[in-house]
Amino acid sequence: MLSGAFLSVLLLGVHFVDVAEQAGLSFQHISGSAEKNYILETIGSGVAWIDYDRDGWPDLFAVNGGSWEELVRGVPSTGNALFRNNRDGTFRDVTRAAGVAGSQWGMGATVADYDNDGWPDLYVCNYGPNTLYRNNGDGSFSDATQKAGVGDPSWSSSAAFGDADGDEWLDLYVANYIEFDHLNPPARSPDCEYRGIQVHCGPSGLAASADTFYHNNGDGTFSLSTKEFGMDAAASYGMGAVWCDYDNDRDNDLFVANDSQANFLFQNQGKGKFKEIALTSGVAVNEDGQAQAGMGVSFGDYDHDGYFDLYVTNFSDDYNTLYRNLGNGLFRDVTRGAALTLPSLVFLGWSAKFFDYDNDGWEDLLVANGHIYPQVDSRPILIQFRQRKLLFKNLGNGKFSEVGASREMGLTEQWSSRGGCFADFDNDGDVDIAVNNMNARLSLFRNEGGHSSGHWLRLNLEGRQNRSAIGTRVVVETDGRQMQEIRSGSGYQSSHDLRLHFGLGSSQRVKKLTIRWTNGEEQDFQDVAADRGYLLRQGKALASEKRFTGKK
Repeated sequence: MLSGAFLSVLLLGVHFVDVAEQAGLSFQHISGSAEKNYILETIGSGVAWIDYDRDGWPDLFAVNGGSWEELVRGVPSTGNALFRNNRDGTFRDVTRAAGVAGSQWGMGATVADYDNDGWPDLYVCNYGPNTLYRNNGDGSFSDATQKAGVGDPSWSSSAAFGDADGDEWLDLYVANYIEFDHLNPPARSPDCEYRGIQVHCGPSGLAASADTFYHNNGDGTFSLSTKEFGMDAAASYGMGAVWCDYDNDRDNDLFVANDSQANFLFQNQGKGKFKEIALTSGVAVNEDGQAQAGMGVSFGDYDHDGYFDLYVTNFSDDYNTLYRNLGNGLFRDVTRGAALTLPSLVFLGWSAKFFDYDNDGWEDLLVANGHIYPQVDSRPILIQFRQRKLLFKNLGNGKFSEVGASREMGLTEQWSSRGGCFADFDNDGDVDIAVNNMNARLSLFRNEGGHSSGHWLRLNLEGRQNRSAIGTRVVVETDGRQMQEIRSGSGYQSSHDLRLHFGLGSSQRVKKLTIRWTNGEEQDFQDVAADRGYLLRQGKALASEKRFTGKK
């Protein structure tokens, strides 16, 4: 007799089910008033998957904001939350024991082993000083911000770890937003309007806050090195940041999405020197030469040509932008040709990611949406404050089809979403999604049917010195060729599982698996069996992922 779950897969195919409540994710996001009188209340917060106890089951960290009244009075914020994966589809709140609640109005979070001790650490962006939590390896974290010297006091939105100079120690880039004083916020003005509706002011007209780059000294401390590394571009409204070797020259470059201003692309010149080349490379603005309201960012080789392409989410009345990497250091806005323009026009996009939801071997795209002006609900303008997700299926011919509108897909419920992070949290062979929703509970979309729709491969990599293997590139060859890199910080204000997941379609084995470690060393494996997770320690043989626990 067929089970109800299996019948559901047969009838509906691959779809998602929001299981947050039954999974025990008792988290309520707070971000100011329902009216959103000030821009600080609208930016929202992120989420991060972090296997903090190294048991092979991703745990979930959720960032929280706060109430405006408590902020003005100087009262600590509501607090972030860490949920430990119980390995049975449920989670347990371990925030207090872990010591990661925080006291600031939180924004983004990113995960990496910054001190190379084998345990993933956590960096939280705030309105106010940011926080670095060092993993003690015993289920708890210590606030290492002051010792490390990374407590950026600005209003930070997102951050990303990456090795800027090839020394195998992860450096840190922090994207900052605007200069803002909650004790003297910008007054309401008739000039601040959207489609004839009076709304809060900003970011236009407010002073931008310069981004920050910290170089890892290799001793648990960082040095403020923004100018020394050539990352002192003009202050802008920084939102999303992601490291990627986009030009295939074996060093890390950095893209930053800016809100309402031209984006940044810092090309690595070698030996710790960068050059900002977004305009000449084609990713500063869209194909019409217009700057957009960049929010979320994702790199992925969606067309299997061996170069990472770039997707950036933007404001409503505009389209999210797909920049195809042409392979000669240049990008081209191909959004219209990829059939991605029209579906996004009435949505305000935040977190986004290339991922293969149906394991067919082609990376798809998901976008978490939600407006910043609740006042739009008072007018018949076809734009709503709460919005559904967009899910674009990769057709494998350079085009995408938006399938999220189908109720059967399970993504039509409307939220004002912000951060989103991706992981196979239940280790069943397909990618699930956690989303932080403005002034609402968390969503946890469990992928139903992805593991039975196509074959798959999951890789958990551990570098010899760069222990979390951030920046390592993996190439999987079956009938086609796929490529991914391990990244810390991506999407919007969020950090995905550091394990890599590849959909393999009908291929039951990988013909060739190539790992290019960050120190240049390469390892090749032939004829690798599909439908299982592997752990690879640099220089060693592939091993079954389940053989390893959090113990060193």
